[in-house]
Amino acid sequence: MLERDVAAENILAVTFTNKAASEMRERIGGMVSKAAADAMTVCTFHSLCVRLLRGGIDRLGYKKNFAIYTGSDQVGLMKQILVRKGGANCPLKPEQVLGAISKEKNAGHDPLKMEDEFFAQLATAYQNELRAQNAVDFDDLLVLGEKMLAEHDDVREWARGVYRRVTVDEFQDTNALQMRLLQQLVGAPYHVCVVGDDDQSIYGWRGAESANILQFERFFPNPQVILLEENYRSTQAVLHTANSLIKHNIGRRPKTLISTKVGGSPVRIVAMPGDDEEAVFIAEEIIEEKNLSKKAWEDFAILFRTNGQCRKLEEALRERKIPYRMVGAQSFFDRREIRDVIAYAQVLAAPEQDVALLRILNAPNRGIGQTTAVLATDYSREVNKSVWEALCDPAFTSQVGAKTRGSIEDFVALISAAKNRIEIAKDNAGHVLRALINEIEYIPWLMRGCKTEKERDARGEGIHSIIQQLDDYSARGKNLQAFLDAVTLSSDKEDDIESKQGVTLITLHASKGLEFPHVYLVGLEEGTLPHKRSISEGTRDEERRLLYVGITRAQEKLTMTYCAQRVKYGETVRTQESSFLNELDGEYLQMSSYEDIMGRQASDDELSSFFSSMKSMLDEWIT
Repeated sequence: MLERDVAAENILAVTFTNKAASEMRERIGGMVSKAAADAMTVCTFHSLCVRLLRGGIDRLGYKKNFAIYTGSDQVGLMKQILVRKGGANCPLKPEQVLGAISKEKNAGHDPLKMEDEFFAQLATAYQNELRAQNAVDFDDLLVLGEKMLAEHDDVREWARGVYRRVTVDEFQDTNALQMRLLQQLVGAPYHVCVVGDDDQSIYGWRGAESANILQFERFFPNPQVILLEENYRSTQAVLHTANSLIKHNIGRRPKTLISTKVGGSPVRIVAMPGDDEEAVFIAEEIIEEKNLSKKAWEDFAILFRTNGQCRKLEEALRERKIPYRMVGAQSFFDRREIRDVIAYAQVLAAPEQDVALLRILNAPNRGIGQTTAVLATDYSREVNKSVWEALCDPAFTSQVGAKTRGSIEDFVALISAAKNRIEIAKDNAGHVLRALINEIEYIPWLMRGCKTEKERDARGEGIHSIIQQLDDYSARGKNLQAFLDAVTLSSDKEDDIESKQGVTLITLHASKGLEFPHVYLVGLEEGTLPHKRSISEGTRDEERRLLYVGITRAQEKLTMTYCAQRVKYGETVRTQESSFLNELDGEYLQMSSYEDIMGRQASDDELSSFFSSMKSMLDEWIT
């Protein structure tokens, strides 16, 4: 496009994750000039909507300094609503209700009109609380972004004038709401290019609609369809097996992946007696293969359908001192100290945000306990004000004891002074936040609760890191709200697997987009893959796509296993092999069993590998 004189500032590239957007920016930066790369907009759907809404959300009844609620903020708010609406013993979990609300929003429906009357009441209370605090959640970014484009012709024409060439990656993962947003962004003559693979549409459970790519012509007329069938990742053995599976799905866009690598090792299917043998077999073979082929631990991955399958695999790896990395560890932004510091920053930007304010009201302890917080919350609701306004209101503070009143006044003065330094004196927001954290002695208070030196170091380093980010933002002339937007959007990012070491343990859903030389795909049993829920709900096609994704993660060698019995919820249950295995073409398949492999005579290479691995293990134990 640049070579054809399309202006860089008129190019928009949309991806789904922060990591993907970052990688795309890096690739573009290596292909074009820095000025052109900087002028393009390469971002996620959510950050695109933040850009749109910061300029015009006031048209929808919000103030432009709106806050964005992350997952933990949403859960905290919903907990309060559940207690208020359903009592202290309400059996519903916040995540359950929030998931239902999210599903409605992403399907383009109004969550306030849900069929379940109680859920509709909860959704109404939730949206009212967000609105009262001038806040939106991640789904609202898309809902309101699409609403603003649809209802305001001038905003829509402005956006179309700026973003004249629109590209979308991983298009099979878009949902109904994102498709509507794209249609508002792209008008005639429809300069839009999407890239996707309907065979990898595996997120139906969170609203993704494969119909968006399968029926693209319904949304944008007469598109040119280009098949990308040449595959640089996997061997022909792996791809042939994957092709033979996915062709059983109906309604897909036909294509056949062709490898640039000739031949390859056969795809193995190994029958196991049980999950104990499965775990031990894989761990032992990884040691042997690593020593024989001189591979790194990171070249091996074990893929599974559900998190519950990984416990015995972990145990087998631990017993053999094999390093491993789990995808799904606690996010940096979910750590208590990071959430506290960000909450302080949110309060400095907009004290009216009740969830952020209540989080730091007594952290560290300053004599404003839970009882006072509840009183302030109740009072704020009665007079239709924020909790901050309640704390500043003599009509409220006169209701509490003199000591508590003094603590509240000190807290209000503390926040107000720091806020004035940022807004009036125009001080660097990072410097102000650092000074505030030091003044309240937050770090010493936090450290008193740490059990080890390692924990203290990690928490201290985390606080330094997040404040330094704000420092850098402010030094570049960006305001506090821009920093909070960036942090909030990045808090939703996936684990960075490249920062960890060892054999990878990962779910099939999380493995999409990754690749490994050696892949073990476990649990090919009916009821596990395909999952029993998909069998009852009629979504076997998506489970088949999930297995297809798993198979095509393998670059060189693929081993799939199934067990005759497996321990589930503490009980040993009989299992049967997955019906998907019967759909695989046998040209590159090698069928065997645990007994066959363990019973046959070892080759010279395998014996050499065994003794080498034993020596390595002994060396590790000795050192």
